[in-house]
Amino acid sequence: MTQPALNTRFTDLVGVKYPIVQTGMGWVSGPSLTAATANAGGLGILASATMTYDELEFAIKKTKTLTDKPFGVNLRADATDAEERVDLMIREGVKVASFALAPKKELIAKLKDHGLAVIPSIGAAKHAVKVASWGADAVIVQGGEGGGHTGPVATTLLLPSVVDALADETGKTSIPVVAAGGFFDGRGLIAALAYGAEGVAMGTRFLLTSDSAVPDTVKQEYLQRGLNDTVVSTKVDGMPHRVLRTQLVQALESGSRAKALVAAARNANEFKQLTGMRWTTMLRDGASMKKSGERTWQQIIMAGNTPMLLKAGLVEGNTEAGVLASGQVVGLIDSLPSCDELIQSIMGQAHARLAALPR
Repeated sequence: MTQPALNTRFTDLVGVKYPIVQTGMGWVSGPSLTAATANAGGLGILASATMTYDELEFAIKKTKTLTDKPFGVNLRADATDAEERVDLMIREGVKVASFALAPKKELIAKLKDHGLAVIPSIGAAKHAVKVASWGADAVIVQGGEGGGHTGPVATTLLLPSVVDALADETGKTSIPVVAAGGFFDGRGLIAALAYGAEGVAMGTRFLLTSDSAVPDTVKQEYLQRGLNDTVVSTKVDGMPHRVLRTQLVQALESGSRAKALVAAARNANEFKQLTGMRWTTMLRDGASMKKSGERTWQQIIMAGNTPMLLKAGLVEGNTEAGVLASGQVVGLIDSLPSCDELIQSIMGQAHARLAALPR
């Protein structure tokens, strides 16, 4: 049985039936997963940071053959060809542009002028206020439970702080807030709505579906894990990164600094060739980060590790040589439903929870 819609300002903004977002996970969020999420009534997002321009063009066109529902594309705002990718999205009629780092005001304005909803991910209340003032249409707020790059504040604290920062005197936020980090079922969706969010975004839960292209052997590796089987490591790329505890991660945590730097430089070069980024751009961005005090040169060089180590695990299925990004919620997941089965289950539980609550 198809569950009833649950309308919020977010569902109205992006044109979907249910307030559920499949996040843009590098190497994971391709056309099949994105389209399956869209067809199930949620918002699917293609991950373009690990794609060349031509690969992104193919992925968008492929997704359009698999669904006639709205979907989004996650972009690197600092990519050398960000403007060209934006033009591609406009030409192809993509409905949503999401960003891990906030784009410049001019880029937001261009996207909005062509009818795209702009949804950056943020990790602090002040960042939410800033991007809202720049014209962002909504924000995704990820707490520390989330997989991949993450912050130290739990969703249960970060989410209300963002809602309060964006709220007017009536308590209504200026733009919709979507909660991420620790969500996997209908109970979490209702909890997020109670906090003042208008939807939830999930990565690990969608990675562990039958529609995900991640190798089955890797999915089984996830399903065997408990709540204490993730770790926030800075040894993968120099920034806090929540991943599964694997032999490689343990080795990185306790291994040689010199070997880590050599591996990072090699991976950075491979990622450069894969994405077409210029060394001058990478060095300029590195110098900027170094000047602002955000990272050391060691961390900047190590940043080349992430894309290729994730590819080894999530695409090539080499769990010994790769890194497996994961939210803490992995310890509560024990099945591989289709996206449709997952979303219907979440919405069924959400409507049941709402009905059980006293008015």
